Amino acid sequence: MSDEFESRGAEGSGESFRTPGIIASRLDDAIGWARKYSIFQYPFVTACCGMEFMSTAGSHYDLDRFGAGFPRFSPRQADVLMVVGTVSHKIAPILKRIYEQMAEPKWVVAFGVCTCTGGFYDDYATVQGIDTIVPVDLYIPGCPPRPENVLQGLMLLQDKIQKQGRHPKPGTLRPPVR
Repeated sequence: MSDEFESRGAEGSGESFRTPGIIASRLDDAIGWARKYSIFQYPFVTACCGMEFMSTAGSHYDLDRFGAGFPRFSPRQADVLMVVGTVSHKIAPILKRIYEQMAEPKWVVAFGVCTCTGGFYDDYATVQGIDTIVPVDLYIPGCPPRPENVLQGLMLLQDKIQKQGRHPKPGTLRPPVR
């Protein structure tokens, strides 16, 4: 009887219940959906873009509807590092340490043109883009970026999180930074 049941599959469809990957792929989808709506962000705010970041987290734009409303101020509890504002060479080792303390899977968002490229600070003291320190998953340009752009970037990050597998291997999420 089990052979007959196995050969018929669901409602006589002819496919087997023991098809490899069906349960694993549905579990991947469920875990991706759960991660998508439970973004625990660590705000690393250094400059003027912090005001726009705070307005995005306010009630008018409501980051909480995306599951990202409650920031974590410990890197060990966060999975998204929001780097907001200008990063100097003096604070770069601290940013790198915070990134290394975060558990896998982790994502990094560069918020503002100074974070993405160094902005108009073309001098010896400013890092010309944080992708030279930590790998970046999402760039949100602007000086400062509008809250609508931040929400659009957050939705793009949610899509990336949902498509990721359930057991990401360390170092495979993004290329290493030199």
